[in-house]
Amino acid sequence: MDGSGSWDAIDWNQIEDPRPRRLGQAVKESMDDFLLEDEAVIAQGHGVVLLNIREAGTLSVTNFRLLFVSQAKKCVIELGTIPLTTIEKLNDDVKLQPLPNLSDKSRPRELLQVIGKDMRIIVFAFLPKTKQKNEVFDALRRYTKPANLWDLYAFSCDPSTIKNDSEPKWRLLREYFRLFRKSLPQFQGAEEVSLSNDWWRLTRVNSSYSLCSTYPSELIVPRSISDEDLFQASTFRSGKRLPVISWCDPGSGAVLARSSQPMVGLMMNFRNNADEKLVCAFGSRTTGDKGSPRKLYIIDARPRANALANGAKGGGSESSSNYPRSEVLFLGIQNIHTMRDSLSRLRDYVDAHGSISSNGTPSAVSVVGDRRNRGSTWGGGNLNSMTSFSSTLGEWLNHIQNILVGASWIAAQIAEEAATVLVHCSDGWDRTTQLVALSCLLLDPYYRTFSGFQALVEKDWLAFGHPFAERMGVPTVAESGGSQYELLRQPSLGNLSSSPSRNALGPSGPSSNASAQSQTSNNSSPILLQWLDCISQLLRLYPCAFQFSSKFLVDFMDCVLSCRFGNFLCNSEREREQSGVTNSCRCMWSYLADLRASGGSFHEHYNPFYDPVKHNGALLPPAAALAPTLWPQFYLRWTCPIESQGGDLESQWHATNKKYAEALKVIIYSLLFYSMSVLLQHR
Repeated sequence: MDGSGSWDAIDWNQIEDPRPRRLGQAVKESMDDFLLEDEAVIAQGHGVVLLNIREAGTLSVTNFRLLFVSQAKKCVIELGTIPLTTIEKLNDDVKLQPLPNLSDKSRPRELLQVIGKDMRIIVFAFLPKTKQKNEVFDALRRYTKPANLWDLYAFSCDPSTIKNDSEPKWRLLREYFRLFRKSLPQFQGAEEVSLSNDWWRLTRVNSSYSLCSTYPSELIVPRSISDEDLFQASTFRSGKRLPVISWCDPGSGAVLARSSQPMVGLMMNFRNNADEKLVCAFGSRTTGDKGSPRKLYIIDARPRANALANGAKGGGSESSSNYPRSEVLFLGIQNIHTMRDSLSRLRDYVDAHGSISSNGTPSAVSVVGDRRNRGSTWGGGNLNSMTSFSSTLGEWLNHIQNILVGASWIAAQIAEEAATVLVHCSDGWDRTTQLVALSCLLLDPYYRTFSGFQALVEKDWLAFGHPFAERMGVPTVAESGGSQYELLRQPSLGNLSSSPSRNALGPSGPSSNASAQSQTSNNSSPILLQWLDCISQLLRLYPCAFQFSSKFLVDFMDCVLSCRFGNFLCNSEREREQSGVTNSCRCMWSYLADLRASGGSFHEHYNPFYDPVKHNGALLPPAAALAPTLWPQFYLRWTCPIESQGGDLESQWHATNKKYAEALKVIIYSLLFYSMSVLLQHR
């Protein structure tokens, strides 16, 4: 399979020509060792070449992933193996340009391009004059965009094997108690527990999700505000996402609250007394011994122009004159569509100019040094590539910087002024979630631990209704004509699972491609990825402040995209409750905890430099330090695998420790062997 850097050089005669065999027999003979529990093969291609690394092997479509097994190494090739829900686009009409110095005599025509949400672009080449490519492509087109929630791999397991430690609602309640610096009673049901202090209280007014369908059932609100006030205030906010407390400090009285935009009308002059009363109540507790009034900051994450444009739909932003001691600020963070397009451009550029590329070019250096390609640089591009890269990278990093700066400013006002801060964007579930969750991470060292990170994600991302299904382009439960959900429990993709709960539903026919495609909208966006990117920047600035490593963040993102677990399915707590996710799917947090336990304190998810004493308070990075760099462990891992780990101290430490452990093992075995030899000689 040697070549000079292009798939044009592949000798197709060296690839094993598969003989027709029944799919079941082929799978049984070759795939059992590589399949996960409840994973089943749907379609398969033999003698397929992964052009990125010019590796031949067997390509299988399963009910969970696209699985590529090397023909020579007899192992799973990570680059060519991708969960179905991580696939963003498929292209079976691929036209790759060969390098100028190579002939076009043997160029294969049966190509399939797979574009992933995890920054990879991979191309598979199939043997010509076979039906394998069409079979694989048809299976992918059908299963990467399932019509129903129940067709996801997460629901393929046997519910009787699921052992979840506790309900998400109970874990959220435990986090609320921690914020109040109280202990959660162990022998009471969640609905029986009460929580309050002199200033705030727990309310279950949303227990049936009648107040707000995308909020959690339990909310923290000012004690002076009645449940009736909450209902009246909710009518003034988009999607009824009224202002509620996300984080609070009982010591200083500081509050971090979140909501959606106010519905101020086209002329920006509508008001709501209950909303104004609620927002002002967040800052009613005075600061300091002298009882000085508390400052209220209302942070609109959007550009000012975008906020004004929302007036056409009745939305907009607050007027500081309606909220005493308040100041309204705009952060200028762009919308989900801008973020999606920016990441797409970055992905294309990284693929085209990496050391491993989907066009089969193995190295930029070999092209630059070729005199027959004068003027070429960076993987066959031209000198304008450098300018293009600066623009593409700068655009993405500018988005990351805006989020970092906004969250750092919010954290500083709360930590230094004990101010009250209310954050919102349009809907209050994208940019708002990014800013609030990142501010919490800066303010509270608990959130920089494994258990705290889970509590933070479950609170601000899951309980407060970030629409994961919409942002990842996967199905969720559908609203019926009435107030109840119409649960789409009928698996439309056929019965692939051994799960009793799914088998009991009976067989069903395949969904049409049109039906599957209808689940995909233009609302997908890398909102969670941006938040994790921001955390990776903070890890670089404060390497001793986090218990977890950058590798943990990468694996966390991969788990979310894979839809292998139920935690991040659907768009809200209500939808997950209605679909029975907790009792039907395995838990991602348990999976990650088991991974760490398998490697002990030396596992790569642990940050070896973590020092909880050094950073036991708020992290308040100065503005000058908030200059982000590309997160190589995530963005470059597929195209520049060596370089993506080159500057990572954590990876170097783990690699050194692994070598040390292996060397120590050799020494111990040698000593044991020597001791046994001595004993045998003296017998």
